[in-house]
Amino acid sequence: MAETIRVLVVDDHPMWREAVARDLRTAGFEVVADVGEGQQAVRIAPAVRPDVVVLDLQLPDMPGVEVIRGLLSVRAETRILVLSASGERQDVLDAVKAGAVGYLVKSAGRDEFLAALARTAQGDPVFTPGLAGLVLGEFRRLARTERPADGDAPRLTDRETEILRLVATGLSYRQIAERLTLSHRTVQNHVQNILGKLQMHNRVELVRYAIEHGLDG
Repeated sequence: MAETIRVLVVDDHPMWREAVARDLRTAGFEVVADVGEGQQAVRIAPAVRPDVVVLDLQLPDMPGVEVIRGLLSVRAETRILVLSASGERQDVLDAVKAGAVGYLVKSAGRDEFLAALARTAQGDPVFTPGLAGLVLGEFRRLARTERPADGDAPRLTDRETEILRLVATGLSYRQIAERLTLSHRTVQNHVQNILGKLQMHNRVELVRYAIEHGLDG
């Protein structure tokens, strides 16, 4: 039986925060805490050990991007799903560059949100339709001006490189498994091995690495 996903909800609107927490509990997630301030979220994260943090960017005490960085500094393995009223380009890019795995606007439906959270827990980048292309486009733009040297790049196997190329196109684990005629679990294991070799924590980082190294073509 799969382990229950532990979730920390961070939003300064009590009614919205409580509704999100209630939906998560009903769907079988474990809500370890729900708080209204970024500093509090960063302070308690090491103790409550969330797998995923559902984070509103507009908090009263500190910018959402700083909350993301703070959370990852105290618990690097936590995945962060932004749930924001804003779908503005800069807000999305800033959140992803800070380390968020996914970004949904608050107009998302309940089922879409719950599915996104489950995927985020696996390290799968999830975005409101239209935002994924924006993020990939920005990564490609940066790669054209920041192409790194490959001299010290960790050595990946041919299969790992093949999977990394498909990750960079935005395919899910299941889609990659179907394309390569592998099991879903085998693809997950390969991705975990790649993350370990590259000393990264999630698929958003992998996508950027692949694009920077010209593996998205």
